Amino acid sequence: MRRRDLLTGAGSLATGATLSFPKPAIAQGIRHLKMVTDWPQGLPGFFPSASRFAQTVDAATGGRIKIEVFLAGTFVRPFETFDAVSAGVADLYHTYEGYFEKKSPAFHFFSAIPFGFTADELFAWVQYGGGQELWDTLSGQFNVKSLLCTSTGCQMGGWFAREMSSAGDFKGLRYRMTGPGAEVLRRLGAIVLVVPGGEIMRTLRSGAIDGSEWVGPWLDMELGLHTAVSYYYYPGFHEPGTNISVGINKGVWESLDAGDRRLIEAVAASEYARSLAEFNMNNALHLQKLREQGTVKILKYDDSLLKVFREISKDVVAEIGSSDELSRKIYASYQLFRASIMNWSDIAERAVLNSRSIV
Repeated sequence: MRRRDLLTGAGSLATGATLSFPKPAIAQGIRHLKMVTDWPQGLPGFFPSASRFAQTVDAATGGRIKIEVFLAGTFVRPFETFDAVSAGVADLYHTYEGYFEKKSPAFHFFSAIPFGFTADELFAWVQYGGGQELWDTLSGQFNVKSLLCTSTGCQMGGWFAREMSSAGDFKGLRYRMTGPGAEVLRRLGAIVLVVPGGEIMRTLRSGAIDGSEWVGPWLDMELGLHTAVSYYYYPGFHEPGTNISVGINKGVWESLDAGDRRLIEAVAASEYARSLAEFNMNNALHLQKLREQGTVKILKYDDSLLKVFREISKDVVAEIGSSDELSRKIYASYQLFRASIMNWSDIAERAVLNSRSIV
């Protein structure tokens, strides 16, 4: 889902706002910050995570920092969140930074990359593998300080109206997907469409699209996708460990003292872990519901098809990592850490998971 360009003038964002870089409102020692999101009313997982982040900051600071969280479209229009925080119209955002690939395709490295990091691996790279320093340089160009905040974990491959057994089945397929994964399917001949989450069901039922990816069993069933089509594929090669970021206006960030900056970093890291646990628990419960209902075929992509996805993904990701000098640095760091962490993951978690299925 691509953001629309921010309209000229602050009036398009919020009544009375300006394009200066105001410090947060301070009254009797209390700082009031505004967080904008791209999450609609009633969507579980994302908006509640943003709200938890705000509530934890409030509690941890004894009420000194209060963050008001806005649903999509209530303070700025959907997908204008990045521009609003960059311009200082809002203080923080909570969103998927891959939406803003026109700013820099390198934001995908901190959101989701096909055949890239799992949630734990992304956290390790950002926290201890040099990722945060590179991210600071990238987002700092746009007057933003970004942090990992919410993780969906591994996503599903998506929903289809028919069985998908070979690469040829994607030719002419009308499919809803965003990000680098969408480009992979385009190169297989799919007609990839951008459809907001709230409109997926309508477009599926109308026949305007043949299928769609969203997140995983929890949020997909909340949308009702299991009632529209019957084939549900895994794994989510396109989003193996998706991050939702909190972005803070750089002027606001630098106006905080060192203690409060450390506290916000800790709260964001805590929320990343907590949200991942929430998604894993709810996905497990909803997957079981799908199996018990028995109306949906839950299928693994054939290995031959996954190999095709992987080979195309290599080219797509390399292109993302070659757009400019900073992107090349981020890509090099990402690839180096990926090779290292895969060696460990293979003899650690993968081996343990495989051992659980031995009969």
